[in-house]
Amino acid sequence: MNDAILVLNAGSSSIKFAVYAHTEQDLTEYLSGQVEGVGVAGTASRLHLEDHQSAPVSSDLGHGVDHDSALRAVLEHVRSSLGELTLRGAGHRIVHGGRHYSAPVLIDDAVLGDLHELESLAPLHQPHNLAAVEAVRRVAPELPQVACFDTAFHRTQPAVAQRFALPREYEQRGVIRYGFHGLSYERIAALLPEYDQRAARGRAVVAHLGAGASLCALHEGRSVATTMGFTALDGLPMGQRCGNIDPGVVLHLQRMEGMSLEQVERLLYRESGLLGVSGISADMRQLLSSSEPAATEAVELFCYRILREIGSLAAALGGLDALIFTAGIGEHAAEVRERIVNGLHWFGMELDQAANLNNGPLITTPESQLSAWVIPTDEERVIAAHTIALLSR
Repeated sequence: MNDAILVLNAGSSSIKFAVYAHTEQDLTEYLSGQVEGVGVAGTASRLHLEDHQSAPVSSDLGHGVDHDSALRAVLEHVRSSLGELTLRGAGHRIVHGGRHYSAPVLIDDAVLGDLHELESLAPLHQPHNLAAVEAVRRVAPELPQVACFDTAFHRTQPAVAQRFALPREYEQRGVIRYGFHGLSYERIAALLPEYDQRAARGRAVVAHLGAGASLCALHEGRSVATTMGFTALDGLPMGQRCGNIDPGVVLHLQRMEGMSLEQVERLLYRESGLLGVSGISADMRQLLSSSEPAATEAVELFCYRILREIGSLAAALGGLDALIFTAGIGEHAAEVRERIVNGLHWFGMELDQAANLNNGPLITTPESQLSAWVIPTDEERVIAAHTIALLSR
């Protein structure tokens, strides 16, 4: 009989989930879905389930649904769809593992306490990731749970890449560049040999471009530098996050504009990025289809910052063999990829227009000195594989 693993990625108002069936030889996504409207006052929550054996299912869960109720509904639907499969455990995407957690770990009281202490470093994600852990503990206490960290992949970076130019005492207290999107980068690093052996053995920059966006420099498949830092606020402009900003701006906003800590936090995390610059939307699809000058300027800034950061990461690598696009924008926004690849013409990169419009996978010409690829990421599969490996020990 096959075993199954539940994978959970919980946000503030949604819970994405997937179930993977596995044997010793194989790992297969069996079903997936999400619950929307979790904990949103006045909004009815809905559960969407896509069972690969039958038609999609959508059901109304009613108003006032919290994480416990949402997880109870998920588990009920999952178990009724498993057939002969047996659910053996749950794996969670946990954004922040701090300095201590550099690999997946079985969740117990001590681990959970440690992870709660990191909530201030990832306020948009960590509390909600852990709310799902707590909910599963209450709703299905028999299920062992595994935490898989977005920060763990970057712990291979040299100390100089993780260090801020602050007094040493702060570094000793954990104020370092952690980096994020590690589960996505781990997936791409594992897949890269199937696409480009030269890049897998050499130097690649991976562009994880979505509502959250970052770049990672890979040398022989290991992270050596990344654009996100102490929090997931740093680096590239994102859907609603500002990305890299002069710390003096924060001081100015508080001292001269009279903004409170909470107001500054809301500005930087929720009102900036593509949304702030465009004044229209955080969604790249809407901005690319808009004729408004501010939308064009938001897209221009997004691509400009990516190009600058690619140059920085190429310097850290001592050169570049390939560029890989992944995540929502990276996998689907041909115009964004075109702007970036054309911006690297000086680096010897030549875009294949037809391949780019068809989403690749290879989007550079045979004459191009550097290759550019579109490779879909799959963080849930990485979490499932880690969970199985840990529970099998």
